[in-house]
Amino acid sequence: MSARWKSIVVTVLLAAVASGAGAWAGVNWTAKRHEPASLHEIVHRRLDLTAEQTNRIDAIEEDFAVRRAPLEAQLRQANRRLAAAIAANEGNSAEVQASVDEFHDAMGALQKATIAHAFEMRGVLGPDQARAFDAAVADALLQDSR
Repeated sequence: MSARWKSIVVTVLLAAVASGAGAWAGVNWTAKRHEPASLHEIVHRRLDLTAEQTNRIDAIEEDFAVRRAPLEAQLRQANRRLAAAIAANEGNSAEVQASVDEFHDAMGALQKATIAHAFEMRGVLGPDQARAFDAAVADALLQDSR
């Protein structure tokens, strides 16, 4: 292979590697930039909690994990029933609509429990922490609407 062809091959390979690395970095940067903070991250990493607050919030989180598990199971079951109803019916039947309603009820119950959990944790915070918490939660909720 001549020196000219070697130079062309090396240039093409370097361009491919550079474009792949650039694409990977861009995707990762965009994903991290748009990923809202979790409630756990907001409370434990962004607020300066006292040891007592940390203990109380840890207990609240453990309690919520126990309450959340059956709500998530109910949501998964409703989703399976919805999938079965769609597979068994042609079109938007009464059975499909009933399954959609069941799914929405399960999703709503989980969302209400999650909001109650957030307010329960907020009750442990001091006034300045609560303001920071509210702002971070509002920002996280608004991420999807941007």
